[in-house]
Amino acid sequence: MRVSGFLIAVSAMALVACSPQVPDSAAGVGDATSPFNAPPEVEAGRTLNGAPLVPASRLSTETSGTNANWQQPRPSGAAATANDDIAREAAAAISAAGQNSGQAPLEASPSNPAPALVGNPNLSDENNFEAVAARQTIESDAERIARQRAQYQVVTPTAVPDRPQDLAPNIVRYALSTSNPRGQRIYSRTGINLQARSQRHCAEYASADLAQTAFLEMGGPKRDRKALDPDGDGYACGWDPAPFRAAVRAQGD
Repeated sequence: MRVSGFLIAVSAMALVACSPQVPDSAAGVGDATSPFNAPPEVEAGRTLNGAPLVPASRLSTETSGTNANWQQPRPSGAAATANDDIAREAAAAISAAGQNSGQAPLEASPSNPAPALVGNPNLSDENNFEAVAARQTIESDAERIARQRAQYQVVTPTAVPDRPQDLAPNIVRYALSTSNPRGQRIYSRTGINLQARSQRHCAEYASADLAQTAFLEMGGPKRDRKALDPDGDGYACGWDPAPFRAAVRAQGD
């Protein structure tokens, strides 16, 4: 009986050792590796694995001085220039406030336009009814009109004085004293290369009127020492008396 009981006990132990182990369904519940656990607390400025959020080398160069806001990108181009101008103006204003009576000087820049003038005495206010009414009244206007009427004078026209005869020839009078058109020969002209001489001497005068006056002063129309009238019509350097004659006829009409 004792041997039989021992054999039964040994058989039971063998069976237990040979049977497969059943996994525990609750294993891992409540420990640090469970996916159902709350995330661990992370120190400010560090990542989940404990590394610093910003490298120490970067902190030493970008979080000091004027580069403290390293996470904000700096503007470039026109925006950077405008910011620099504003910074300089602000620094100048602060410095001036400590050196004078407190009124900062005006800096000329695109971001600081010229101040508008107020109450400029050089500007007219004639279109401002209130300003005009404050210094003028109906009575003052009446006095000013009466004063202007008292100063009014009527000038009686007189006859045009006669032109002295010792002055330069009158080309208007000469035009009205002739009747032949241009190009009609009236006076004889002799000489060599009259046309070439005429062109050369006519170039000395700024206008045909001046050439005709000089022609008459030198003895024209009968005499022509400088060949100003090579065709002998009495008109120098292409001068035309027709406009003067037409003006007289228009007055008569």
